[in-house]
Amino acid sequence: MNWTDIIWAVVWFAVIGGALGLMLAFAGKVFAVKRDEKAVKIQELLPGANCGGCGYAGCAALAEAIAKGEAKPDACNAASRENTTEIGKIMGIDTSGAKKMRAQVMCSGTHDLALKKYVYDGDGDCIAAARLGGGDKLCPFGCIGLGTCAAVCKFDAIVVKNGVAAVDYEKCVGCGACVNACPKHIIRLVPFDCRHWVGCMSQDKGPLVRKYCDVGCIGCHLCEKNCESGAIKVNGFLAEIDYEKCTGCDKCVTVCPRHIIWSSKTQGDGLMISREALMSELSDDGID
Repeated sequence: MNWTDIIWAVVWFAVIGGALGLMLAFAGKVFAVKRDEKAVKIQELLPGANCGGCGYAGCAALAEAIAKGEAKPDACNAASRENTTEIGKIMGIDTSGAKKMRAQVMCSGTHDLALKKYVYDGDGDCIAAARLGGGDKLCPFGCIGLGTCAAVCKFDAIVVKNGVAAVDYEKCVGCGACVNACPKHIIRLVPFDCRHWVGCMSQDKGPLVRKYCDVGCIGCHLCEKNCESGAIKVNGFLAEIDYEKCTGCDKCVTVCPRHIIWSSKTQGDGLMISREALMSELSDDGID
């Protein structure tokens, strides 16, 4: 083969490559799936974290769902109030009543308060540990504490302290990714401005709870009886707070014999910020 043959071979490769490129470009334009303009605008207003807390694969998928009317304009808790309002305007829906939410771990069973049934020595993942008898804690509803929730949090808002996951409210955007990741389903989204929460998810009767945890709710009804606004009820054997009715009077906190009802006025063993810091955050967001 001489140099002329080599040159012609290169030329033909270039011609064929160029032709194929033009054909692919033409096909791309002809068969391209046109995106809804609303979806494009909505995606620009979403945070882009692709955390999955909304239940969709990512921000692009959520934007498409909102544009189609399959998801609410305020479906992304991580979006700012301003952006949520803009998304509502695009869809012609008033989102002014949307509440800012935050994650709350409903467990207080730290290493020194909750008994264990075995010593776990395996993968540092709550889901893996949950497959071994529900985790190492004797309480079937207790936090496993291996940080699966922290691993999925795109905002570094969760750490594990003394065997229980804890939320840093100053970083939490309420996306809900941790809620979906927890195999025990003990993380809930609550209103950011709520003053109290029950740090327990046990559904067992009081005598059994006492056997495996020093602070678990025993369903004694004292909080319910002393709440003047009717904001707290014992459902089965667990106290639950209705945040629409709660006035933050602290009576439930005072009368609880197990000290399982937490208040934002106190500093707990987890990353619970002070009332002053909480109120400052609320003020910055325009929440009264």
